[in-house]
Amino acid sequence: MLKNRKFMKKETKKLIKKYYVLYILLIPVLLFYLLFCYVPMYGILLAFKDFDVFKGIINSPWADHNGFGFFIQFLKDEYFWKVTRNTLIISFYKIAFGFPIPIILALLMNEMISMKFKRSIQTVLYLPRFISWVIVGGLVFSILSPNGGLVNSILMNWFNYEEPIYFMINKDFARFIVVSSDIWKNAGWGTIIYMAALSGVNPELYEAADIDGAGRLVKMWHISLASIRPTIIMLFILSLSGILNAGFDQIFVLYNNMLYDKIDIIDTYVYRQGIVSGKYSYATAVGLFKSLIGLGLIIGADKYFKSIGERGII
Repeated sequence: MLKNRKFMKKETKKLIKKYYVLYILLIPVLLFYLLFCYVPMYGILLAFKDFDVFKGIINSPWADHNGFGFFIQFLKDEYFWKVTRNTLIISFYKIAFGFPIPIILALLMNEMISMKFKRSIQTVLYLPRFISWVIVGGLVFSILSPNGGLVNSILMNWFNYEEPIYFMINKDFARFIVVSSDIWKNAGWGTIIYMAALSGVNPELYEAADIDGAGRLVKMWHISLASIRPTIIMLFILSLSGILNAGFDQIFVLYNNMLYDKIDIIDTYVYRQGIVSGKYSYATAVGLFKSLIGLGLIIGADKYFKSIGERGII
């Protein structure tokens, strides 16, 4: 064992000397995660403290019930469970309808013969990813506006609607608008990931399938889709880990007092409790609870897929 350890140390030192430039380039990345991901974890203490701005985190007294007072408080809060339900419903819709679309688009683009047309389509699909939710929200409000909005103009001029529909204050359309705008904005990003995975498929598999007389749909199902299955599973596990993150930026831009019942989520609830109302400890407790649930989901999903023979991410 000692010989093996000494050998490993020597090999590690050799690798560091050989690739020292790469390790130097890695330092800014490590510092970024250290400063912005690990150091702020010190603030988790707020969830267990009755925070006083003048006393600071350390000197503030512990919350009731051995530090778990705020956890008990939000677990008894009916409105917390309402926003949790909204979060789960919106996240489920985004996964159910949004997750398959990049896969389908990537498979269809993989069948295109013209490289110029493929690149053009890929660029058009990916462009919304660079647009902030503030701009996207403005576009949504303009398109759905009751005063000259594109959708209402079509409904009134082509389908003889007598009055415009106030989409942005109508609870029946709220979740549909949230999910559809999210799909439009993020589908291109997923498509690029799957296209990169498809580029690694051995062309000989398609040639062998052509010799056997397989059609496009058969090759798409048994070769293309099967080849990117590990990538699909990995992204699905990651999407499950964020099931309680229904998209703060998007919801914050699109929601209003009329739509709280339908699209108010945990993140916006935490924002109002922490930033607006100044209940820092309570908001931190809710945020920590949400993070722990996400961690549990990603570990559970990873173990499940490993149990059925697939490759996980942990």
